[in-house]
Amino acid sequence: MEHSNILIASKNKQLEDYSWPASRLGEMLENLARRSGLIARPFRLPQPPGAIISEEETISSWLDNAAGYLALEVEPISVYYSEVENLIISGWPAILKLPISDLSGQPLYLAIVKSNSRRVSILTPDLKTRHTTLKIVRDWLCYTAEAQLNEIVEQLIMDAGVQQERRSRARLAILRDQLGSYRIEAGWILRQPPGTKLNSLFKQAGIYKPVFIMLVMYFVQMLLTIATWIVIGRGIFQGHFDLGWLIAWGFLLLATIPVQIIVNDAQTELSMGAGTIFKQRLIYGTLQLEPEEIRHQGMGQFLGRVMESEAVEMLALSGGFMALLSIIDLILAFGILNRGAGGSLQAWMLVIWALIAVIMIYRYYQTSREWSNAYREMTNDLVENMVGHRTRLVQQNAENWHEDEDQTLDQYLKLSESMDQIGMQVNALVSRGWLLVGLTGTAIAYVTLTPTPQSLAISLAGILLASQGLAKLTSGAQSLVSLFNAWQQVGPLFQAASRPKELTALGFVPSSDLSQSIPQQSATNGTSKQPLLISKDLVFRYRPLGKPVIQDCSLQINSGDFILLEGPSGGGKSTLAAILTGLRTPESGSLLLWGFDRQILGPDEWRRRVVMAPQFQENYVFSETLAFNLLMGRRWPAQPEDLAEAEEICAELGLGELLQRMPSGFQQMLGESGWQLSHGERSRLFIARTLLQKTDLIILDESFGALDPENLYRSLQCVLNRAKTLLVIAHP
Repeated sequence: MEHSNILIASKNKQLEDYSWPASRLGEMLENLARRSGLIARPFRLPQPPGAIISEEETISSWLDNAAGYLALEVEPISVYYSEVENLIISGWPAILKLPISDLSGQPLYLAIVKSNSRRVSILTPDLKTRHTTLKIVRDWLCYTAEAQLNEIVEQLIMDAGVQQERRSRARLAILRDQLGSYRIEAGWILRQPPGTKLNSLFKQAGIYKPVFIMLVMYFVQMLLTIATWIVIGRGIFQGHFDLGWLIAWGFLLLATIPVQIIVNDAQTELSMGAGTIFKQRLIYGTLQLEPEEIRHQGMGQFLGRVMESEAVEMLALSGGFMALLSIIDLILAFGILNRGAGGSLQAWMLVIWALIAVIMIYRYYQTSREWSNAYREMTNDLVENMVGHRTRLVQQNAENWHEDEDQTLDQYLKLSESMDQIGMQVNALVSRGWLLVGLTGTAIAYVTLTPTPQSLAISLAGILLASQGLAKLTSGAQSLVSLFNAWQQVGPLFQAASRPKELTALGFVPSSDLSQSIPQQSATNGTSKQPLLISKDLVFRYRPLGKPVIQDCSLQINSGDFILLEGPSGGGKSTLAAILTGLRTPESGSLLLWGFDRQILGPDEWRRRVVMAPQFQENYVFSETLAFNLLMGRRWPAQPEDLAEAEEICAELGLGELLQRMPSGFQQMLGESGWQLSHGERSRLFIARTLLQKTDLIILDESFGALDPENLYRSLQCVLNRAKTLLVIAHP
């Protein structure tokens, strides 16, 4: 099949002109990013080393690392055969991997700049943007999948006597039926990471367009409303309504309907776009947090963060919209009042009253902040008490259960009462109080200046419009106050997304067997065997001035070693394991994996090659399927061979009976709301999860402590048979 692929590529002149060889991936990635508007300045990326061209996994790692130097990211895309067309239409800019090679055997790639249902724009190796059809690109991507059935399908169509003009559609229908579930590793989508500056993300997502449309059309809507007032006022002051003015009035009213629809559509589009960016950045920031930043937090605090994140999204959109619209109303009201009976005096009275409203809102903010802190404390205590209810039930006197809760609740009720009182004052005084102030200014103008009826009507219209704007201001401001309070919990997660990503050195690309690449990548000075891991004089402290937990620790682990590390509790065994795994960074000392430090390998590659099963309390069964919990560290979605190996390891660990008892097998849901696992079953699941990652070094931190003698023996045999190199941490 490979030979035929090369022949196909050599005979297809268009494919030869459009595709890039793997040896020019760096040039292709940089120019595609520039042509797509994702980067502005040139960055000379080196080409991938020749050793990785034939390895798909290492090419993906190299692309991900190279994209990081451009402040971008590449997302691998794997789609079913039936979804290829949708991917080409919507998944751009992208690097698509063709299932065929050039004459030298190098994989070929397409650089998709943009596409739609009619044509696809492709960046070619001569740095020109050329166009082709969607069907041609689809045929290129699906060539290998369809080649297996082409002859059979053609013969079937001929035997069925399908007319010539219908054969193409019949062929496509049969292929979709037969290959619909066939998965194609299509390539990578190029995009800005969620941690990029919001301005760049908004531009890429087109957020500013609906904002502009919403503000302009709302301004137009207010002008139409003012125009209807003018028409009505003209009829009133003339004492009669002409037919033409009535028609104009009706036309103005009808014109506000489509304008309002456009405003609502723009607001909906803005809400969806901004909400998507917010969720992506929040999840990305959460994954950027270091374990130490969340280790001390309980389930109640995590739940509080989730609740506040939902509140931030809703409040930011609703409060922001109302605040923007209120500003437009107040600006128009200022202009109208300036032309009314009170003139500039009445207009500046509005400005002063708006400042008073801001002061009242700030007072509401201070009280609301105290209330929010009390509310979060209550939420945290409630969740923690619910989690520990069984322990509390059997070990604490029931008479003492609610002493602290009663005091906290009393403080919370007092703060709620105070906040509600201030909120009622803001809602009642700001808008309605302005009516009294505005009418008072009109009355003074009436007495002192004897204005015309027309100017009095203009003043009244300005007062009503300002009252409407102030009502929106108070409503939007209260939402924004709640937003600021919620931001105390959500802000650190949002800001963590902007942390710089640790990158591997561009000149280094690890192969699938890193130990074999050491002699070519670094001199060994005649050493017969490179140690897998070397640590020398490691020092680690939890606090800058605290007592060292690890001090002057030196360790060497060779490939194939099975090591047992014993020591008392609190002796630093788990801390050392976290350092070796890359979860913690030592204060000083050196740590090398296959002769490379973490700065060269990068954190992702390091953690892929050194894997640890943490202690029971630090490991987790996710509310997902058994298959996901087993294979989450390997790849997802799982392939048939992954599930087969997982089943084999489960049998060796004594989990085969558990798998048979589960009604849905590997698809059985686990977690708090799913199938409940015993302590020993969880321990063996954690061991299986680690073994399935096929890593260079496995560290098991007290993973056998919860097992009975029979399962302990079976688990030890499984681990010893499957682990390449093993470090077991246990108590003496």
